[in-house]
Amino acid sequence: MSIKPNSTLSEAKSPYFKRNERFCVEFENYIHKKNGKTKGYFNAWSYCVIGKIIEPNIWILEYKKSTFTSGNLFLTSKFQNLSHSVKWKTKNRFGSNFSIKRISLGDIFNLGFKKSVSRLDFSEKYLIEKNEENSPKFIKLIEILKPLITTCELYKVENSNDVLKIELKTENHYFDIFDKLTEI
Repeated sequence: MSIKPNSTLSEAKSPYFKRNERFCVEFENYIHKKNGKTKGYFNAWSYCVIGKIIEPNIWILEYKKSTFTSGNLFLTSKFQNLSHSVKWKTKNRFGSNFSIKRISLGDIFNLGFKKSVSRLDFSEKYLIEKNEENSPKFIKLIEILKPLITTCELYKVENSNDVLKIELKTENHYFDIFDKLTEI
């Protein structure tokens, strides 16, 4: 296993350690089935794993989890101090620049002033910024990502400077959705 634990002996007995280890083993197995390479580490509190797949296109997959402590006795740390981050990157195969992201307060002002910014048709919580018409590849991308948009686990999609980058805020692998993306 190229993803290594970086924990103390007492941590290795923790159910949180076992859960993170299981996550990392599943990640590593998936990447190796695709003839890819992995590296990273995990412990009871966090993991940081990176995988690289060469075929059918080069994709870099990065999954991170961090648990922080704040010392606040009134708020549960389960929601306050847990961070999940997923990034999938590949070369730009869409030809034009665009972005899809969760709407923020500042974005509401852009809706009225920028013609290139609009709300996503089926979700009021996301904005699209693009200057060109929807290509068949772009429509397919939205269709594949729709489950992540519906659950608000999609954080941002950015296609610029010859790189397509998809960021999620989730603790799930979503290998089924990723497999569909590699077919576009």
